[in-house]
Amino acid sequence: MIITLCGSLNFTEDMIRIKKQLEKRGHEALLPPSLGKFSLKNAEDAERLKRDRERYINKIKPVYTREHFKNVSNSDAILVVNKRKHEIENYIGGATFAEIMLAFHYNKKIFFLNPVPRNEKFSSIIDEIESVKPVILNGNLELIK
Repeated sequence: MIITLCGSLNFTEDMIRIKKQLEKRGHEALLPPSLGKFSLKNAEDAERLKRDRERYINKIKPVYTREHFKNVSNSDAILVVNKRKHEIENYIGGATFAEIMLAFHYNKKIFFLNPVPRNEKFSSIIDEIESVKPVILNGNLELIK
């Protein structure tokens, strides 16, 4: 199965580790293209990339979001890497939410590494997230089939 990994760039280390684990299980795993282009290895690298906000918002984010959307449309499934960020458990950012909805539109399987976030900041999108019926892995990649 071809699986596109989605999530905050702050989860870069986790995505790289999960990619390797999925490949050991016989899957092809696609990372966000910006990880390779900018040699991101961890959250510090991601934060460094975002420091020049004007460049990040105007030149980097639009290009790599489109490329990542292509990955989603060309894969069999997405795996949302949702972990703790900014004191929020199972964080899902705006771009990841868009990728989830794109995967739903293309009728892709949707896996979440961890449960749907229950923080009040996500109250406006919880219904939408739950409506796509993601498979919650609770960290167990062996459930991906």
